[in-house]
Amino acid sequence: MRLSLVEVIPYALPFRDPYVTARGTLTRREMVLLRIRDEDGVEGLGEAVPLSLRGGVTVPEVVRELEALGTEIADDERLSFPARCAITTALLDLTEKREGDDAWHAPVRCNATLTSGPPSEVAKEAERWAADGFGTFKLKVGTGEDAAQIAAVRKALGPEARIRLDANGTWSLEQATEILATVEPLGIELVEQPVETIAEAAELSKRTRIWLAGDEGIVTLEDAEEAIRADSFSVTGVKLSKVGGFELGRDLAGRMRSYVASALDGPVGIAISRRLAE
Repeated sequence: MRLSLVEVIPYALPFRDPYVTARGTLTRREMVLLRIRDEDGVEGLGEAVPLSLRGGVTVPEVVRELEALGTEIADDERLSFPARCAITTALLDLTEKREGDDAWHAPVRCNATLTSGPPSEVAKEAERWAADGFGTFKLKVGTGEDAAQIAAVRKALGPEARIRLDANGTWSLEQATEILATVEPLGIELVEQPVETIAEAAELSKRTRIWLAGDEGIVTLEDAEEAIRADSFSVTGVKLSKVGGFELGRDLAGRMRSYVASALDGPVGIAISRRLAE
């Protein structure tokens, strides 16, 4: 598509509180906003949210990728997944604005994410989110005191709350086996990326009745096919900046049971992720 304007804008949004995970701590989320405009003045917005904390591409790398395209914007398999997400989101946004899409979109329920910390503090955070109406909670684990944090959250929320865990692939197989055996009586809905590889997840699935969910380990359709063949992950989280955008995310969700997850996106990323969740 030929465009009259392409703007690549790196920016950051600060967190109210530090975001603590097994992979590190973030105090702000760095992203790249892509703004495009066609010759009729219609604009589209896209967003790239690099997962550099997990070893992916960095914000400067994505900026260089997008700036190198000039005004000839199109999806390209040679680009990184965050860059492709920004491009495809912006093009979709522009197209729908040109076509006057005013469809009503249904509300989407979300989980509250609980960052790691002392068990008593994590429990208080869970109570604050519950007071705001949340009924599903995802607790970041893998930083120590995992079982104690999980028990504190269950005690604070009561038996009806749905609790998910996310280890970001930092547990060893033996750690995961031991921790999940300890917390299984607490009624855990699922654990996201408990171990690093699909092979480890396949073995872990034989040792626990808690559902295992993929995240870092399932990025492409090929990954999903491997997970299904290995009988490892029962479900996967789909983060659009991780998998390359709306279409690729929809393909992945069509192949494997899934839920839409956020990569701590900005407003544009949240909006397009919400569309997929519908």
